[in-house]
Amino acid sequence: MSRFALFVRLEAKPGQETAVADFLAGALPLANAEPATESWFALRFGPSTFGVFDTFADEQGRQAHLDGPIAAALMANAAALLAVPPTIEKVDLLAVKMPG
Repeated sequence: MSRFALFVRLEAKPGQETAVADFLAGALPLANAEPATESWFALRFGPSTFGVFDTFADEQGRQAHLDGPIAAALMANAAALLAVPPTIEKVDLLAVKMPG
């Protein structure tokens, strides 16, 4: 059961909104390939504000995601795409409703 999560807020540079949206949508296959990532959501809050929310069963899975290819690609492209560095928050889940 998911008890650990990450919430990442991203603010696109002016003119880079579509590139950020495309980057996030394109990261889905990478998230699907991570066995410890139980759920992964790419979010859009407004014209230039985006986010990622993902869940994990344990701290090791959360850390593996932070050390993985999505985070590496985000940091490699952050200067070109983002107005400010991403805000990464570790979140502890208090209650979760699962399908089924």
